[in-house]
Amino acid sequence: GDDVGLQPLDRRRRLGRAGHRERAGRVADHLRARLAGDRDGGGRGRQPAGGARAAHGQQRGAGEIVLNSIDADGTKAGFDTAMIAAARAVAPVPVIASGGAGAVADFAPAVAAGADAVLAASVFHFGELTIADVKAALAAQGVPVRR
Repeated sequence: GDDVGLQPLDRRRRLGRAGHRERAGRVADHLRARLAGDRDGGGRGRQPAGGARAAHGQQRGAGEIVLNSIDADGTKAGFDTAMIAAARAVAPVPVIASGGAGAVADFAPAVAAGADAVLAASVFHFGELTIADVKAALAAQGVPVRR
């Protein structure tokens, strides 16, 4: 990899420096957020809504946003499509949706909501889904996938 990913700790300062030092497309801002804002899951106080945080990340130099829903993560009940749509509405950079995948059918709605890419982990690590099955289902619905 040529990309730089930033985790939540001290994001503002590091994102600004990385965004100016690197080409913007190479810096990804990883957000753990809620649609309406709230505690960030790390006990550091109230956080703005996911859409506002995505816009802020892009303004500070992020070339893409990895958007992880605190509320959907680990539920296997589907991606937080409302938060994806909110982030897409304010951030013109690619949005990568994360958190909530539990079935093959969960991925296409995330793309329809505005995600440029979808990310899942445990469903693949524990063999509940295969990447090939998810790609096939997305392709069958007209979503471009890498082969």
